[in-house]
Amino acid sequence: MADILYKYKDSVYANITNKCNCSCTFCIRSQKDGIGSADTLWHETNPTKEEVVEAIRNYDFDGFEELVFCGYGEPTCALDTLLLAAKVAKEEKHLKTRLNTNGLGNEENGRNIVPELSKVIDSVSISLNAPDTARYQEVTRPRFDDGFSKMVDFATKCKGQIGEVKWSIVDVLPETDIEKCRQLSDQTGIQLRIRHFT
Repeated sequence: MADILYKYKDSVYANITNKCNCSCTFCIRSQKDGIGSADTLWHETNPTKEEVVEAIRNYDFDGFEELVFCGYGEPTCALDTLLLAAKVAKEEKHLKTRLNTNGLGNEENGRNIVPELSKVIDSVSISLNAPDTARYQEVTRPRFDDGFSKMVDFATKCKGQIGEVKWSIVDVLPETDIEKCRQLSDQTGIQLRIRHFT
C-alpha cells in the first residue's frame, strides 16, 4: 500500500493521487517507485478525502512546520481532497501549506480554482519545465492544447492571490532554455528556482 504522507529531506509531503494530466519526459515516477521515506508512492486505488484527512490527523508533525502537497500525481486532479486536507492541516495542525503543481489545475477543473486555493494554500511551486510553447509541449506532454499559456496564466493568477509563488525547473534543461526561463521570471515577477535533477 502506498504512503499518503512521507518525509523527504526536511519536509512532510502528501501523496493524495496518482492521476496526472502530464507525462513529463524526466518524471521521477517513471524511474523509481518511491522517494524519501516512502518505499512506494503508487496507490492501488487513490485515497479518499477521509483517508487523507485521517492520515494528517494521525501524523506526528513534531519538528515540521509545513505540509507539501506533492506525490506521484498532480494534486489539483484531486481538488476536493486537496482543499479539505489543506484546511485540516492549517486549522488543526497549524501547519503552513505548499502546493507543488504543474499549473494546469484550472484546465483540469474547468474553472479558475485559485480563489479556492488561496483560502488554504500558503505557497505554490509551479513546474515551468520549459520556456515556450513548443518546448513545453515536447518536454511536459500535457493532455491539453497550449498547456504553456494555461500554466503561465495560472501562475499569474496565483501571484495575484497567494502570498508566495515560484516557478521551478530542473537543471537538465539546456542553458539557452534556462536563460529564457530566467527572462520569463523577470517579465512576470515570479521567482525562478532551479532544482538539481536527482
